[in-house]
Amino acid sequence: MTKIINSLDQISNHYSAVFCDLWGCLHNGIRPFENAVSALAHFRDAGGTVLLLTNSPRPSQSVYTQLDDIGVARELYHGIVSSGDAARSAMSTGLFGRRVYHVGPQRDLGFFQGVSTEDFYQGIDVELVSLDQAEGIVCTGLFDDKTETPADYADVFGKAKELGLKMLCANPDIVVDHGDTRIYCAGALAEAYTDMGGEAHYFGKPHAPIYDLARKRLTSITGQIIDDTKILCVGDGINTDIRGAIAEDLDSLFITSGLAASETMAGATIQTDQLANYFAAVQLTPTYSIGHLR
Repeated sequence: MTKIINSLDQISNHYSAVFCDLWGCLHNGIRPFENAVSALAHFRDAGGTVLLLTNSPRPSQSVYTQLDDIGVARELYHGIVSSGDAARSAMSTGLFGRRVYHVGPQRDLGFFQGVSTEDFYQGIDVELVSLDQAEGIVCTGLFDDKTETPADYADVFGKAKELGLKMLCANPDIVVDHGDTRIYCAGALAEAYTDMGGEAHYFGKPHAPIYDLARKRLTSITGQIIDDTKILCVGDGINTDIRGAIAEDLDSLFITSGLAASETMAGATIQTDQLANYFAAVQLTPTYSIGHLR
């Protein structure tokens, strides 16, 4: 059974680094959580390395800017690794072709531009084209996540399947909470495409490529190889953050107040029986659980 804790301080002395998720843990898409900021700052000040590990489809440099805009100071953390980084690295290999059809909002066009400051890839030579001209699909999200659902993509995905196009999913998250609103992410579209018989490939949590990049980035930050037993993964996504940590044999801290709040909490209090039932249903058990990161 998971160990329920009240603060990160209770276990922080066991770890040299944390891989911390963003949405639902550090912020809600609109503002940072003050207690989470304090917890990570305390870990950092005690000598720990804070690496933010996010399924954002944007390159990490864009995530820095996004965090600036909502008030998360760069002094809080040492670096960022995004699903967008891992996906761009994969796209640069040519696996999805040079001519690709983009499914996602205009704000994600940075995915296709520039050279990463994190040195994970050396630029990408791709051309955005219409679906009937494409050699592959890159999905970073819904065109309009405020109004659309995966069902709106049935016709597009039906044609893509007929063309035999592979999909690169740049964000495996199914849903995320933006403030008080739950919205679909690219993972929901990739799941729908797979259900129709299409072929989708994922490069964020819980899949190995993003963890490989995170370890590489951690080594570049610290100047040494940190043993996996000294890394703690923090997140609110049971099928992304926790499943990924378990697959990588890394310890994990599950934030119950995020995506699973209705299944695991009553108000601000974890319901131990409900939590146990939740873990049994998904057949996953994190090392630790906490209501809110603090």
